[in-house]
Amino acid sequence: MEIEKNNRVNSLLEFYEQLLTPKQKEYITLYYADDYSLGEISEEFYVSRQAVYDNIKRTVKILEKYEQQLHLLRNFEARNAKFDRIQAYVAKKYPEDTQLKRFLADLEQSEEE
Repeated sequence: MEIEKNNRVNSLLEFYEQLLTPKQKEYITLYYADDYSLGEISEEFYVSRQAVYDNIKRTVKILEKYEQQLHLLRNFEARNAKFDRIQAYVAKKYPEDTQLKRFLADLEQSEEE
C-alpha cells in the first residue's frame, strides 16, 4: 500500500510540480522521491517534524485536487494502456512490418518528451 502511494505521489508530482511553491516542492520531493525521513527534512530546514509532516500532507491533498480537476495523470495512464494494446496487436498481427513499428516507436518517443 505504501509503495503504491509513493508511486502515485511521484507521478502526480511529475505532472503538477510546477504548480507548487518552492517549499512544497522541496519537502515533497525529499520525502517521496528521495526517501528522506521527516526528521532529516526538519533538520535540513530548521523546522519541526510536525511542520514538515503538515506541509507534506497538505501538498499531497493539493496534488490530488489538481488531478481531480485536470486529470493529467488519469489521461496519461489511459493513453498508455491504449498504446500498449496497439503495440500488442501490431506485434501479433504485423510482426514483420518494420515501418509500422517505427511509427509506434516515434509515437512513444513523442509521448515521453
